[in-house]
Amino acid sequence: MFQEDGSSFVTSSPLQMFPMMSLSPGFMSPHQWLQELKPEDRGLYLIHLLVTCANHVATGNLEKANMALDQISNLATPDGDTMQRISSYFSEALADRILRTWPGIYKASRSTRIWIVAEEILVRKMFFEFLPFMKVAFVVTNQAIVEAMEGEKMVHVIDLNATEPAQWRALIQDLSARPEGPPHLRITGIHQQKEVLEQMAHVLTEEAEKLDIPFQFNPIISKLENLDVENFRVKTGEALAISSIMQLHSFLVCDNDLKKKSPSTPLSALGVHLQRVIQMNQSTLGQLLEKDMVSAYSPRQDSASSSPLSTTTSANIDDFLSTLWSLNPKVMVVTEQDSDHNGKSLMERISESLYFYGALFDCMESALPRASLERLKMEKMLLGEEIKNIIACEGAERKERHEKLEKWAQRFDLAGFANVPLSYYAMLQAKRLLQGYNSDGYKIKEENGCVVIGWQDRPLFSVSAWRFRR
Repeated sequence: MFQEDGSSFVTSSPLQMFPMMSLSPGFMSPHQWLQELKPEDRGLYLIHLLVTCANHVATGNLEKANMALDQISNLATPDGDTMQRISSYFSEALADRILRTWPGIYKASRSTRIWIVAEEILVRKMFFEFLPFMKVAFVVTNQAIVEAMEGEKMVHVIDLNATEPAQWRALIQDLSARPEGPPHLRITGIHQQKEVLEQMAHVLTEEAEKLDIPFQFNPIISKLENLDVENFRVKTGEALAISSIMQLHSFLVCDNDLKKKSPSTPLSALGVHLQRVIQMNQSTLGQLLEKDMVSAYSPRQDSASSSPLSTTTSANIDDFLSTLWSLNPKVMVVTEQDSDHNGKSLMERISESLYFYGALFDCMESALPRASLERLKMEKMLLGEEIKNIIACEGAERKERHEKLEKWAQRFDLAGFANVPLSYYAMLQAKRLLQGYNSDGYKIKEENGCVVIGWQDRPLFSVSAWRFRR
């Protein structure tokens, strides 16, 4: 039963002992009882250990942090249940943060690490195939572009992250079916890898020829931050559309952050709030976190999501949005992670990322078997790397600076963009697409003319459309 404060009584569980436990190896061998915990109890204890470890990392108590990580390693595994898997990646991120305080050791531990770009691209394709989020973003983006370009004879689309030709292949098909006939279409694709752009050019040119659409592909091999606007080659008479799929958040690093090393903000407040969670008895990670933390730790009250925009403004994002505004786009469609992972303190980031990635790991659990190699790769190379960047990195190294839709709306408004409400037909297409997935956990809703896609009650990604405003 639940007390009035929302916590529960657990009369026959080792969870009662969690707040009093010492992390000393001599207290109790993990082989005596840790391995025998029921899944729900194990998940609760893992939350407790993660918070405890984060407190020790933040306060510099590395000996106790090491003990907590050792206990987590006895319970967490990247091929177990949702809580075991996500704990593996959060503990790895905390360990990575510790190692960064010794640059020599950190660099030596990574000296032979090989990261194959082709494999990363393949993993992102898997995420596109197995989960519906990017498909929904593509459908909504394309519909917004088609509607904005009605009657236009010359259309130019700039893709700020040209990795997936499926989106523009579908756009070519949509434009070919226009009653007034297809326009002359030019797509500018931006990517660091020449091979990726060559593959995209081949696929799209072939599709355009098949449908008899006048088409050009303009490849730009560059990092987004090094872009030269002249390379866009926007011509007089072209109607311009810009597509940004999870790219703009990397520009949110502030001048203060560039100088920042590692925060020393204690996580005692988060520890108090999350320790209430260990008295609960829920089955999924989302349930473990949601029921108690929503009332105990509300990001709207004290996190960066509710702070004035001016306190987190970045010259990088302001300059980049000004550059895009100067191109006079008829429509700019933006997809971003809809969560606040850009808090100044480690406390805020751990709390928000547990919510967000907990929901994504629950999505994985519903979509793929635990032993699935594709699932393991996506969790390790995509979600795990994002978690590590949010928790272990500071300053310019921290690229995963996700923020909520309302903050992006403020930025676009200040940069001179006006919101373009997404149409009923775009929402209808998105809902039909979600119905094709064998799960009722995926949710979609309209929010101030934008689309928000999520899992259960947790928003995960937003899609919004904007136009040039004088």
